[in-house]
Amino acid sequence: MHKSEASIVLDVKGLHCPMPVLRTKKAIDSLGTEQVLQVIATDPASKADIPALLGRLGHELLELREEGGEFSFLIKKK
Repeated sequence: MHKSEASIVLDVKGLHCPMPVLRTKKAIDSLGTEQVLQVIATDPASKADIPALLGRLGHELLELREEGGEFSFLIKKK
């Protein structure tokens, strides 16, 4: 899946815990069911924190990519 397939792209680069998680939750809340959100983060904690958030909320992590210190998450709202 490419960035263009996401309904919303959320750039939280440079933000530290808990801001990436809080902004991700707010963005998910604004989506309709089955829409896809891409989150781009640089905080290493987000690699564990965002999947944990999705597990609690029941949404699906479609993809997690790490490249050059950036983490890209593709999330499908359930």
